[in-house]
Amino acid sequence: MVNVQAPEISFDNTEIAFARIPTRELRRAQWLFGLMNNRWLVQAGTRMVPLMFRLRLPIKGLVKRTIYAHFCGGENIQEFLHTAAGLAAGGVFAILDYGVEGKESEAEFDRTMDEITRAIHAAGPSGTVKFASLKVTGIARFALLEKKQTGAALTPEEETEWSRVVVRMKKICEAARQESIGIMVDAEESWIQQPVDDLTHEMMQLYNRDQAVVMNTFQLYRTDRLNFLQHSFGLAREGNYLLGAKLVRGAYMEKERKRAQLQGYASPIQPDKEHSDRDYNEAVKFCLQHLEQISVCVASHNEGSNRLALDLAGAMDIPLHHPHLHFSQLLGMSDNLSFNLAHAGAQVTKYVPYGPVKDVVPYLMRRAQENTSVQGQTGRELNLLQRELTRRKRQPKDF
Repeated sequence: MVNVQAPEISFDNTEIAFARIPTRELRRAQWLFGLMNNRWLVQAGTRMVPLMFRLRLPIKGLVKRTIYAHFCGGENIQEFLHTAAGLAAGGVFAILDYGVEGKESEAEFDRTMDEITRAIHAAGPSGTVKFASLKVTGIARFALLEKKQTGAALTPEEETEWSRVVVRMKKICEAARQESIGIMVDAEESWIQQPVDDLTHEMMQLYNRDQAVVMNTFQLYRTDRLNFLQHSFGLAREGNYLLGAKLVRGAYMEKERKRAQLQGYASPIQPDKEHSDRDYNEAVKFCLQHLEQISVCVASHNEGSNRLALDLAGAMDIPLHHPHLHFSQLLGMSDNLSFNLAHAGAQVTKYVPYGPVKDVVPYLMRRAQENTSVQGQTGRELNLLQRELTRRKRQPKDF
């Protein structure tokens, strides 16, 4: 066996990271991250912007030109595909995400299903989209998922309602299979996660026989998810299907801890960052050790975890272009990871939400809060942007 050497990748190479971005857009990004570096301003903005939309104040244009333009791929599938083409020029694929949230009616769930399936069929021929993202709460009522998690018997009407959820899920997965696009099922709050997991595993049994069409998301900031990943692998091995595993740290930490405290049960969240990092890195290692039966996506902005995956791949003779090994980051963040990994030959995706500006506001507010709360993230982005702008000043003929 030929030893696969881990390529020399510098996550500090800003020339590769920002090659596709004009200088004026870099300056806008620098200004935007400068604002997000102000915790008080972010706290005020995340309260005021949704309120201003509800009051129908004329702020759509401002939001679209600033935070929306940075973190979102467009208001419709055509704008999304334009964004995806720009990423593809740098060797990075897109994850299609219809970013509309908070719907509750059957008609709205059907519209979401229709939009996702139409988008998948539109994206398939482009060759620029590797996955589509799906929140089960986009096609199922939150309270129904809560009731299923408790194990309480559903009424006949609720059983019929759940059967419609399964049908929606199958239609989306079937569209993805037809277009050779994977489905990444997002993680949800812990008190509705079990039915999401059960439904996702049902879809993996149906669609992951020859290729990993369906991927579940494992939030390693939860204390039980490393064990659950290993358990899920056991189920896949027994059922003779591929396990799809997107590894993330997590997205609901403050909400989870607050609910646990209010209701008097043990928090499912790790006690500190070190424990989250430990389980995340163990999950990366476990997936790479079983790569023939696990298709894994290292979805992380943590440079250490990405470097670990690279080092392990080299030590295990796994080529970076292995069909079961993927890396991913959010659009508008950590371009130093995404484009340097892609430049070295890795399969890299960017999570690209799209949809009407007012409907994507909840997602945008989370991005603003995340950049403020993740220690060092905004400072790191600002530093990289400043270094690239300085480099370009020294080479004016290139831009």
